Amino acid sequence: MNTTFFFNALTSYFVVIDPIGVALIFYSLSLGQTFKQKAKTIITGMFIALCIIVVFALLGERLLTALGIEMDALRIAGGILLFNSAFRMITAEPSIEQPHDVRIGHITVYPLAIPLAAGPGTLTLTVLLMANAPSAVDKSFVLIAAFLTLLVTIALALAASKLRKWLGKTGDEIIKRLLGVLLAALAIQFVANGINGLFF
Repeated sequence: MNTTFFFNALTSYFVVIDPIGVALIFYSLSLGQTFKQKAKTIITGMFIALCIIVVFALLGERLLTALGIEMDALRIAGGILLFNSAFRMITAEPSIEQPHDVRIGHITVYPLAIPLAAGPGTLTLTVLLMANAPSAVDKSFVLIAAFLTLLVTIALALAASKLRKWLGKTGDEIIKRLLGVLLAALAIQFVANGINGLFF
């Protein structure tokens, strides 16, 4: 097992998916639900997200090959998309939480599964990590890294009310922007690797 590759994958998923951010958004979207309803909603949403990630991990590179798209081109495109997400995370105006009248199941697919957990950034990252995995064992650890990140997301979502009180609005904004900076650096690295592969 390449431990460096595994922890890079785990860190990358944590930054892209942002379990803390998802938990805080889930908190505002699930106001009025009982704890049992919240648990069913977040577990279902993250299970759907995991299924989507697994499909892209297994078939994403083949699909790109069938379309005649090189991995280095995807690295550049994915890096640009990730940087756009990072830029919005860093520069976004502080949000004002508003209660939402939602019934259980209405937020499992959108926005919990897509785009919060399995959005374009996550799917692009999955394909890139699978392409860069040195061995079949490392490919399996990509999926384990994704699973662990979604598991942390579920745990934080179920503790979101306490987490929100502990962090406060200022803490939420600080963490969001710090994660944005890390995501921007990751995006630039993807672009640099893609350019290097295409032209050098």
